[in-house]
Amino acid sequence: MAKAIWNGTTIAESDATVMVEGNHYFPADSVNTEHLAESSTHTLCPWKGKVSYFDVVVDEQVNKDAAWYYPDPKRAAEQIKGCVAFWRGVRVEA
Repeated sequence: MAKAIWNGTTIAESDATVMVEGNHYFPADSVNTEHLAESSTHTLCPWKGKVSYFDVVVDEQVNKDAAWYYPDPKRAAEQIKGCVAFWRGVRVEA
């Protein structure tokens, strides 16, 4: 069971994460969306496609762009469509 934790709060928990480049991608239904706020940040991965971000919010503290996802990944990364990954201090325990 993998868990994503920030500021003592579990943001996501799943036994069905997808590992890509050392990151756990959590299925959307395993993510507690009350702790996510849409970000206007977007970047591009050459092989996965356009990346969109969420801010992680716990007890009014904001971790800017600490979660990311691929809304429409390229064919090589289809397995992570609808999944969310974390960084920037969000601890992922597996």
